[in-house]
Amino acid sequence: MSTVRLTVAQALVRFLAAQHVERDGERRPFFAGCFGIFGHGNVAGLGEALLAGQDRLRYHPGRNEQAMVHVACGYARQANRMGAFAVTTSVGPGATNLVTGAALATINRLPVLLLPGDTFAGRVPHPVLQGLESPHDGTASVNDCLRPVSRYFDRIVRPEQLIPAALEAMRVLTDPAETGAVTLALPEDVQTELVDVPEAFLAERTWHVDRQPAAPEALARAAALIRGAKRPLIVAGGGVVYSGATAELAAFATATGIPVGETFAGRGALLSDHELALGAVGHTGTTAANRLAREADVVIGIGTRWADFTTASKTAFQDPDVRFVNVNVAAMDAHKHAGVALQADARVALGQLTEALGDVRAPAEWQERAATERGAWEEERLRQIAVPQDGTLTQAATIAAVNDAAGETGVVVNAAGSMPGDLHKLWRARDPHGKGYHVEYGYSCMGYEIPGGIGIGLAAPERRVFVLIGDASYLMLPSELVTAVAERTRMVLVIVQNHGYASIGGLARSVGIAGFGTHHRLAPDDAPVLDAPDGDGLAPRGGADLRAPAEPQAIDLVGNVRSLGVPVTEVTTDAELRAALAAAEGADGPVAIHVEVDRYAGVPSYEGWWDVPVAAQSDRPEVQAARRAYDEARQKQRHYLEVTP
Repeated sequence: MSTVRLTVAQALVRFLAAQHVERDGERRPFFAGCFGIFGHGNVAGLGEALLAGQDRLRYHPGRNEQAMVHVACGYARQANRMGAFAVTTSVGPGATNLVTGAALATINRLPVLLLPGDTFAGRVPHPVLQGLESPHDGTASVNDCLRPVSRYFDRIVRPEQLIPAALEAMRVLTDPAETGAVTLALPEDVQTELVDVPEAFLAERTWHVDRQPAAPEALARAAALIRGAKRPLIVAGGGVVYSGATAELAAFATATGIPVGETFAGRGALLSDHELALGAVGHTGTTAANRLAREADVVIGIGTRWADFTTASKTAFQDPDVRFVNVNVAAMDAHKHAGVALQADARVALGQLTEALGDVRAPAEWQERAATERGAWEEERLRQIAVPQDGTLTQAATIAAVNDAAGETGVVVNAAGSMPGDLHKLWRARDPHGKGYHVEYGYSCMGYEIPGGIGIGLAAPERRVFVLIGDASYLMLPSELVTAVAERTRMVLVIVQNHGYASIGGLARSVGIAGFGTHHRLAPDDAPVLDAPDGDGLAPRGGADLRAPAEPQAIDLVGNVRSLGVPVTEVTTDAELRAALAAAEGADGPVAIHVEVDRYAGVPSYEGWWDVPVAAQSDRPEVQAARRAYDEARQKQRHYLEVTP
């Protein structure tokens, strides 16, 4: 067998550049490039290899290690997990900064390859700069922090270990059920050592993502259960979109008359103007979806992992005999809620179910109920997004303006605060492929929005990206605007200014602690700043009734955005916002719009609960009242254990 002598880093870069992925006869390179920040632990090894291999694997400089992983996640999601980025950092703080991004990737089942440098395998210059010394483990390094948030982890301490490690990494990255963050820790001395690698290792290799059908026996059980349902409901998750099964979902719903609710990742799996689309379901759901969920006797989950927001913390489905059918590529999710497990690709399984059910349709009265609730919700949605008579802006009206500007091909991205819930309820899905709605809510990571938007732009440069971000989330990772400028991302950054952590402020008020610690204000005499519509920014002084105004912090987000090279427009009315969005259409790089909104004009929760425990003992009457309400709501929680005959 002929071999090629290369450094370990050179061999790895050439291997990554040669990997392809294929599904449905469409073949494409798997890695779009490598984001990196260099330090002593990776510059001489991977840095040299990336420089030498620029014709094979493009290098993109990042500004923050966590953000680089977010970029990779945004790319992978927009590419339906059929493409990925590698990310390299030095050992030390660069490597530990990867942990948050890795958790986000793994929780959201998004492929990203992490290549952190590591301490010397030879251990001669030990302890090395930024290296962790453990008195009880000579093999430990800070990269071990990545083990619990990686789907696969390996440390390559000998050059010949590269080949099996790289192949295992690709196996996991391209497996729809197993994918997530993959970490190959690379000691800085090993990166630069020579290794004889077979030419076959460097040759083009295609990883086939085959569509798994449902087992005939499982399909028969599922069809029998659905056939006997009187009040069936579909809950569409991200698996519908990743599978490219939006058309099949629409066909299945139309053929059976079964209404459809959507999770965060599945929002947009069905066009909002479809007659059976109920929109968001769960804690941040619509009245239409939540009322039908409460009465459903058979729930068909397609590509959902049944997170707590989707189930309203196990209170959404209240029929005492409710049963579940779960279509999912991952066995863990297919078996949740004691459901009939169809471990299968969503597109294939929907076709199989459509055929198996034949002319079976949901009862007419159930379809009529769905239509009535759908119409009532649309009236409420229009009421929420209406602009106040004085023309000032609310967050809901801001979402509506961005929704109109995005049209069918624009992509909205968001991740944290109150905006994900408002988007989940209010957004009108217009893209038939389900790619216009990109809310990261598996990890709900503040700061994801800007780098995530860069990743979307890299995956779909023909689309305009609308990054909706609150002021607090913006402050987490504004540095990535520099990357957006460098990458010429066609991004419209809409900064919603509500002067602090508005979402948690509302949550804190609901549990009786008056928005404590959530407003950007200076407290006099170090007193705690409270935050409520009737006492905005007031600090208690010596007693509950002795209050003094707390001085607002002077935070110039407009100046900050401008200093990072992005033009910004300030707006205060709906007309100004829509004009700014229209003006941004012709920009060939990122532009920003700063929107001042009413901090307290929120969209309510519509019959969807979320389990946030309230203190069982407190001197505050507000906390005591919140605890009583919590104990009452908790009575509706249940385990779904009904066994299908």
